[in-house]
Amino acid sequence: MTPQLDFIGIVVSDIAASVAFYRRLGLEFPPDAEQAGHVEATLPNGVRLALDTEAEVKSFLPEWTPPVGTSRLGVGFRCDDPTEVDAVYNDLVNAGYHGEKKPWDAPWGQRYATVHDPDGTGVDLYAVLSTSPA
Repeated sequence: MTPQLDFIGIVVSDIAASVAFYRRLGLEFPPDAEQAGHVEATLPNGVRLALDTEAEVKSFLPEWTPPVGTSRLGVGFRCDDPTEVDAVYNDLVNAGYHGEKKPWDAPWGQRYATVHDPDGTGVDLYAVLSTSPA
């Protein structure tokens, strides 16, 4: 069997703040997720996005320390169209989340924007600008 990507985990400092952020992007977590040390949302393609508190990670990796500087992990959410990229970006920024890069038309043919989750993880929003003729 070939290994298949099944799980993406993000270590968070405040689980309630992170659950609220990712719920705004349409992810569904259990009702009591804000009190958990580990919580998962299953995406439409079956991959699971997990959030773990720093304390949860330290429970099995006591030497773990939070990273310093820019994260090497990015999460991307495909939107239906360019106007949705703008709307979701504006919703998140108006809710107080940091907008890293305002929506723009990228040369690779997508409307693109980046916001940060509560721990500074880059979350990209994108949609195809137009369908290229075949």
